[in-house]
Amino acid sequence: MSVKRITTPPRLLVVDDDARYGEWLSHHLGVLCPDSSVSVVDLAELERWCDTLSGRDCDVLLLAASFGSSPEDSQARGLALLRRLRGRPVFPAVIALAEEGNELTAVRALQLGAVDYLPKRLLTPERLNTSVRLALRRIEKRVSRRLASLTHVTEPPVPEPDANDSTIAPAIIEGEGTAETPAPSSIENEAPAMVAAKPDERVRDKAAAPVAPAKAGAEFIPGYIIRMKIGESEKAVVYLATSIALGHNVALKVSKTLRDDAAGRQFLEREYTAIIAIRDPLVVQIYDYGVHAGFEYLAMEYLLRGDLKARMQLGVTEVEALRYVEQIAFALRVVHGAGLLHRDLKPPNVMLRDNDDVALIDFGLARALDGSTPSTRTGVLRGSPYYMSPEQALGEPLDARSDFYSLGILFYEMLTGRKPYTGGTAMEVLQQHVNSPLPPLPHSLASYEPLLTRLVAKARNERFAKADEIIAAIGELRTAMTLNVESTAA
Repeated sequence: MSVKRITTPPRLLVVDDDARYGEWLSHHLGVLCPDSSVSVVDLAELERWCDTLSGRDCDVLLLAASFGSSPEDSQARGLALLRRLRGRPVFPAVIALAEEGNELTAVRALQLGAVDYLPKRLLTPERLNTSVRLALRRIEKRVSRRLASLTHVTEPPVPEPDANDSTIAPAIIEGEGTAETPAPSSIENEAPAMVAAKPDERVRDKAAAPVAPAKAGAEFIPGYIIRMKIGESEKAVVYLATSIALGHNVALKVSKTLRDDAAGRQFLEREYTAIIAIRDPLVVQIYDYGVHAGFEYLAMEYLLRGDLKARMQLGVTEVEALRYVEQIAFALRVVHGAGLLHRDLKPPNVMLRDNDDVALIDFGLARALDGSTPSTRTGVLRGSPYYMSPEQALGEPLDARSDFYSLGILFYEMLTGRKPYTGGTAMEVLQQHVNSPLPPLPHSLASYEPLLTRLVAKARNERFAKADEIIAAIGELRTAMTLNVESTAA
């Protein structure tokens, strides 16, 4: 008897009280496992989670904490957390990133089930890469053992493996000795954006039992009955919830941290403000925003079909790729017409409706076209390195053409099945966006080269200036290709 093996991208959790360092780690992990989900929490949040964490919530856990001067050290918080995690039904693959540790605490951490023990101050991208690979192999061996045990069961019939099981086959790791960023201050907000409108790819059964919210205060949002957790980013948790007022399901995005009024407008408030003025099916519909018990929440439409990233993994034809690019250009025309830049256009932020039309989501990085809102903080870049325009990589002021560049990179990926620029670090990827020519398309796709060239030109003045120009160019390309087919047939 054979058992179907499912390959699900690994779920990685970074635990660190140093938010900047946690972001740095998440960016490295994003390159090591480009299809994975990476979340960042602090130690206090992990301790709260330990009461409900089943082990199925993450596959690899990177624990940055003090491991003390000895195994008996009362300040060895890392060892205490390992003991708590070890008592859970499923133990994730834990990489200990030790502060204030030594050989004795390293031995104890490994005895308590840690896959690897690395002094945090000595951590390098190469060591992180090796350790993550070790953790993923541990997961794969666990999968193999589980499947082997299942194949020996004859009665009753072997069930399909649980889609939420943490014992999953790891994703293919891209790059050797790779890591996402060279310094904690270099890039911000590249952890995968599991936003409100996006269903978790691991959720298969619509009638699954409710999952308790992972954050205190998220369980009792007035007017919403939480059904299950469907996604997570470093800043928010997303739930499938029923709106009592609307009478149907919504995607409810709840912040992980308390609102800080002294810091100015909050990130979900910014997203709400960006989207609420846009009423168009090409942009996700927003229903509600509020703050409860100090946590922000945002209710959006729930789009069950999924995002463009998942669709691309199934394979996209040339005709489909061109149609998606056209649809996104129409969506950008709406967004830019509302006076906004998206600034984070990438496959996970393009949802698909039931009729296969697109709907843009995740406007957390959106900014005004007129420059009335700042582009970025000094020394910090926002967005995904894989889709950043050269000017965004250089920290320069942005305009609509920056979104068009991201659209061109997305188009290239749909046509070829691969990203045009990859590297060992985010800086390598960004430098290629600035300096390296776009890898040529295969000869069979040469007819798309002129359109692609104008989307991803290094110099902004050589790109399309408006979305209408892109839409017109696509129409002309279709006409030319149709005439060419008719001429060949004749």
